Amino acid sequence: MSFRIIVAFGCFTCLAIYLVVTAPPPLPLEASRAGAGRSLPVARMFDAVNAINDAARATYTARIVGPGGKAGLKFGEDWAEPGVDKGPLPALFLRLTAARIEARPPRLGLYLGSDAPINASNLFAGTQATAFARVRATKAPVFSTSERGDQVAMYPDFASAAPCVSCHNDHPDSPRKDWQLDAVMGATTWTYPEAALNADSALKVTEAFYRAVEEAYQRYLDKAAGFAVPVTIGAAWPEAGAPVLPDSATFMAEVRARAGGAVMRALILSGGEGGA
Repeated sequence: MSFRIIVAFGCFTCLAIYLVVTAPPPLPLEASRAGAGRSLPVARMFDAVNAINDAARATYTARIVGPGGKAGLKFGEDWAEPGVDKGPLPALFLRLTAARIEARPPRLGLYLGSDAPINASNLFAGTQATAFARVRATKAPVFSTSERGDQVAMYPDFASAAPCVSCHNDHPDSPRKDWQLDAVMGATTWTYPEAALNADSALKVTEAFYRAVEEAYQRYLDKAAGFAVPVTIGAAWPEAGAPVLPDSATFMAEVRARAGGAVMRALILSGGEGGA
């Protein structure tokens, strides 16, 4: 049996939670160990977590911030202040997620930057600016190794939803006012200390990032539960005239559905990849 088939079946049990499917019968212990021991290039793991991040931000922006604003919900940079009834902007949602993943064991780093950020602390400089110039020109990820040996991956951050464009164009501190849909607004930078990891470790990192997204969203729900005007939290999504929010399980089901296919493709090796 080829390694591609072994890993595909061996990983389905763990990937079932991503794809919401029933896993096939487990492989014999020897086959599972063989799959777990194969080496996965870190770029594949970066592809997986970046797909989750893209899905989470797209879901939050297009299904929470956009329609939520029309329903009367507010979002802003001061959302975390006491007495402020707002939710985090999409970039701040990513920052929340980054803080949660950095508090976990996988040693995965996440940073959002740009050459024209609203917040000056997110301005690319030096080697980051050079890498971002390549990302913007190619609209493809750029991989490198830092001076201290960490693996680095920079992925383009596209203006994938109308609220992204309007927020940046209308913000008083934005250095650019001419953003358009699908423009490369910035880049998401990932770091990891190793150039390769086994399948089990890759799955653990991936699931840890899902959990970080969930915890970031739960932070918003916890804040919304105390708004002066009550917000109903349940299975419904916000829309005009309905200032409601989906609960954590509903939100994450949407994120996993959006990201599942890309995650599976990233984590299943082809026959020629990985070490024995």
